Amino acid sequence: MPALQLHFRFALLVALTLFLAAPASSGAEPAWRHGLALHYDLKYPPNFTHFDYVNPDAPKGGELRLAGIGTFDSLNPFILRGTPPLGMGMIFETLTERSQDEPFSEYGLIAESMLIPEDHSWVAFTLREEARFHDGSPITVQDVIFTLELLQTKGHPFYRAYYANVVSAEEIGPRQVRFSFGGTVNRELPLIIGQMPVLSKAYWQDQDFERTTLDIPLGSGPYRIARVEPGRSITYQRVEDYWAADLPVNRGRHNFDVMRYDYYRDVNVALEAFKAGQYGFRQENVARNWATGYDGPALRQGRIVMAEIPHELPTGMQGFAFNTRRPMFRDPLVRQALAEVFDFEWSNANLFHGAYTRTASYFSNSELASSGLPSPEELALLEPHGDILPESLFTTEFQPPVTDGSGNIRENLRRALVLLEQAGWTISGRDRKLRYTSGGEALEFEILLNDSVFERVCLPYARNLERLGITVRVRTVDATQYQNRMNDFDFDMTVGLFPQSLSPGNEQRDFWTSEAAATPGSRNITGVRDPVVDELVDLVIAAPDRDSLVTRARALDRVLLHGHYVIPHWHSREFRVAYWDKFARPEINPRYGLALDAWWEK
Repeated sequence: MPALQLHFRFALLVALTLFLAAPASSGAEPAWRHGLALHYDLKYPPNFTHFDYVNPDAPKGGELRLAGIGTFDSLNPFILRGTPPLGMGMIFETLTERSQDEPFSEYGLIAESMLIPEDHSWVAFTLREEARFHDGSPITVQDVIFTLELLQTKGHPFYRAYYANVVSAEEIGPRQVRFSFGGTVNRELPLIIGQMPVLSKAYWQDQDFERTTLDIPLGSGPYRIARVEPGRSITYQRVEDYWAADLPVNRGRHNFDVMRYDYYRDVNVALEAFKAGQYGFRQENVARNWATGYDGPALRQGRIVMAEIPHELPTGMQGFAFNTRRPMFRDPLVRQALAEVFDFEWSNANLFHGAYTRTASYFSNSELASSGLPSPEELALLEPHGDILPESLFTTEFQPPVTDGSGNIRENLRRALVLLEQAGWTISGRDRKLRYTSGGEALEFEILLNDSVFERVCLPYARNLERLGITVRVRTVDATQYQNRMNDFDFDMTVGLFPQSLSPGNEQRDFWTSEAAATPGSRNITGVRDPVVDELVDLVIAAPDRDSLVTRARALDRVLLHGHYVIPHWHSREFRVAYWDKFARPEINPRYGLALDAWWEK
């Protein structure tokens, strides 16, 4: 689960599945400690001074400008309504801070120590006496309890699923709070709670939390909002007297005095603005741009630096996502057929300069990815459901359809038509359209996008679908309209992104469960409603050790892949970044992140 890039939608959007390192031996009293980890020993001892991937002597000062695409209309990032700006995570602190060079570990931030019993039925935190909000008021246990209740009852639906097994929070001593858990053992919950942002009760209790607002909220983090131009830019100012600046988890980080995000309506305009020096750092996700888009005097003179930084993060799944709530996409045979005519090989050669690898797992680039046929341990989970799972899951390794890259996809078209005929669809009528039974309505649908860059991928795919008698419209809308439609599941197909981490857990509920499929704003955009998936998600969350987590994730992966809920796209195993030469970065990059907050201005 991606580190709590929670659904604050902070540019953090990934959530973590973690658990306390080195639990106490049977019968021993639990001990207070400085950090938590999942299935691993903590890397950093209690007396550590800074993370290895930062420069503790990095100079403070300067300004880093970044780009956002689209717009924003709210400074409340915790609710379903509205679109918040990038960077909001910098103003709200959490109980703990994750380390980016461990599979998943967290160390004290607002909390100075943590306590967990052997049965993992609760977790307790002792808050730092010096922890403060930006107005100077102390961060208290009551703020922590208030935050949990607020997010569970009025926050984005994501939080309700994420904190579903947290049944209570109570004060147990001076600056001490305990969270109690219900249901089956859920080893990630201690760290999920550690990553909860803590909000000021005094500030929020008299606010209408569920409405959008452009009022600047009270925070406690290394930055505060200095200026807002609604929909156009947001400027964050480093807090001079930030209470946590000298903590080990923060040394060498948060070095820029000013962080500013300027918004652009179009990604191509944003690229040109970067080349003109209007902002200083850019992470590139478009292969064509990386190959040719940065050429110009600044690059040739060495004023722009282009770097490929390898990482070990799972690359997750990106693909054309079906909305299976739509009648025409309910049959997996139809979804499988439509996957046959996406010509990745042609796209990779002609659009992406051969830069990508085809994705064949929801947990790609990790040991969690399924491959080959199910292992005996996986079969023990899957065979009891053999009467409802597709036979192919047990007999055939999942592989996305392949072409020769020439653009000639006749064999793929033939296979697609066979599958469609098995599902009851045939080409008929004078217009030679694909219909369900002769004389029925023709199959047509819309691919909804919020980024015009994907049009060059979608349009060739739409032309291939037309050869099957299917009419496809490609429509790009602005960010706000796109988000509203996705929240309401008002689309036929879109480009879906399902990020993963090395430790999947509670966030899988929001991706795949039947309950999430019926919850507006959830990340189950494909509408998966499968009792086997529901059961496997619960098993992943309750995994008692690393081996069982791997087995259960692979079984879940197989069920999702053979359900054909998405048409897999591609992935890359490095961060591609371009930046102006006035910026510097540490010599060591963490294995599981980019750590831009450890960079500085020369």
